[in-house]
Amino acid sequence: MNSRDPEEGQTDPDPHEDLSAEADVLAKTIAALGGLTKPGRERVLQTLNTFFGGSQVGVGHINSPVAESGSPRSAPSFSEDRTLTPKAFMVDKKPVSDVERVTCLAYYLTHYRDTPEFKTIDLSKLNTEAAQVKLSNPTMAADNAVKAGLLVATSKGNKMVSANGELYVQALPDREAARAAIAHARPRRKKRQRGSTNEADQNA
Repeated sequence: MNSRDPEEGQTDPDPHEDLSAEADVLAKTIAALGGLTKPGRERVLQTLNTFFGGSQVGVGHINSPVAESGSPRSAPSFSEDRTLTPKAFMVDKKPVSDVERVTCLAYYLTHYRDTPEFKTIDLSKLNTEAAQVKLSNPTMAADNAVKAGLLVATSKGNKMVSANGELYVQALPDREAARAAIAHARPRRKKRQRGSTNEADQNA
């Protein structure tokens, strides 16, 4: 019996393709994996990695998701080195605003502390641990990150990093690449057909 090759017949990704579907799948996957234990998550991810022909590569830090060709890469490797300290992570990402800072902290909690859902106080504590300048207003910074689509509100006042937030943090410290990454992931607005309103008025 021949084994199925998931990559058979696939073509190279179009750098201009709409990545909103990938962002949606990523958000649902993170939410689903959040309900499993750490060993359970690792088994599921290993199975997916094997099924889709991936290779595990341990990295000391998260590289930019935007390749030299300019096309955004997919989600970060879950086999990344979990020993990176919050201080080293923030130095690597170089956030310049409170919104960027809480998004980076949220990403660290998710991928390095196995805490996909968190409260604002958790971000403040990690900010202190990372030896960052004190957040002037942590609640406002988190709320603004939600408005920017980088964090999402969940239940009981908790928050989690969004799919766009994932892409944004992966691209930092290259801010231009970070903006480009989430721009690719935003769903395209449907163009309104001209004349439809006038035709409706005429038929009324």
